[in-house]
Amino acid sequence: MLTPELLIAAYAQGIFPMAEDDGSIGWYEPTIRAIIPLDAFHAPRRLLRTVRSGRFEVRYDTAFEEVMRACATPGRGRETTWISEEMISAYVALHRLGYAHSVECWREGQLVGGLYGVALGGLFAGESMFHRERDASKVALVHLVERLRRGGFVLLDSQYIVGDHMRQFGAIEISRAEYHRRLRAALRVPARFSLET
Repeated sequence: MLTPELLIAAYAQGIFPMAEDDGSIGWYEPTIRAIIPLDAFHAPRRLLRTVRSGRFEVRYDTAFEEVMRACATPGRGRETTWISEEMISAYVALHRLGYAHSVECWREGQLVGGLYGVALGGLFAGESMFHRERDASKVALVHLVERLRRGGFVLLDSQYIVGDHMRQFGAIEISRAEYHRRLRAALRVPARFSLET
């Protein structure tokens, strides 16, 4: 059974879960890990204009389960999901304990994009993102990085690079050994996600 305690122990060892097609939980530790260096994060100019325009209202931790369920919804190019009901229950419990967080983009009272992940020490493990309007998930990512920087985080884990989508933001791939070195250092950092906006 997936529990908050098991999730915390797994992330502290560089491991994360994904649901298999049969609903069982698989545990993953890629040999090549994707991260986004917080000091080298880069957002395209056009996206920064969208961020500054105020088109989206950005909130934190107000609709965690809704964000997670939106990330789990199959869509074009993603006919299946690796986010099961068991995972949703466990991560919602983790959220209630203050370890899992969401960044949400709202427009006219509707949730139109966002992301969620797990914060442990100075690590933020990005889990998934979704959008229902163009750029909504990317705006959430820009706001996430700003909050992580202000909160003293040192490691933003994005697990894998799928296509070139994340490379535009400065995502890089490192070895498992290098990830573990950075993870050990990050876990000693007393970072804070919950800051005033």
